[in-house]
Amino acid sequence: MPLTLDRFAAEAHRALKAEPGPAGREKVCALVRQALADKDFVAANLHADGPERKVLYEDPELGFTVLAHAYQGAKNSKPHDHGPSWAIYGQAAGETIMTDWDCLARPTATAPGKAARKRDYALSPGMAYLYNEGDLHSPRRDGATVLLRIEGQNMDRVKRLPYEAVEPAAA
Repeated sequence: MPLTLDRFAAEAHRALKAEPGPAGREKVCALVRQALADKDFVAANLHADGPERKVLYEDPELGFTVLAHAYQGAKNSKPHDHGPSWAIYGQAAGETIMTDWDCLARPTATAPGKAARKRDYALSPGMAYLYNEGDLHSPRRDGATVLLRIEGQNMDRVKRLPYEAVEPAAA
């Protein structure tokens, strides 16, 4: 049976309903890898000429959101987390260099958080990676990329506080 967006969303819902924590999210991450390997799913839902952020589905009960992202050129992000939420990044086309960061200080209403670079790694087509609550990361794209991303809740409605990259001794 082909993987459709409706079937993808239903399977993600079942996994997260049965196991709402990291174990269920890992199952959704495996589902993202399956979707990325399905040429028909990718062709139907993920388009290189699409917008940078397009909500494909938002679960009315659990609140998780399925998104398509298309970036046309180089783009670099600062260290960030997803506030009270989690996210799965799935690489459909191009390459994203992801950096994981150690949190040296959490942000406050008046000061950015501090983060020290931990490691860099590449996300290539077909790969997916889970970032749980509080996991600091930053993507860098040197060219066009297309992503399938899942957010634990729609981040359009979440205020996040900024982080800045520092050397560990500067904290």
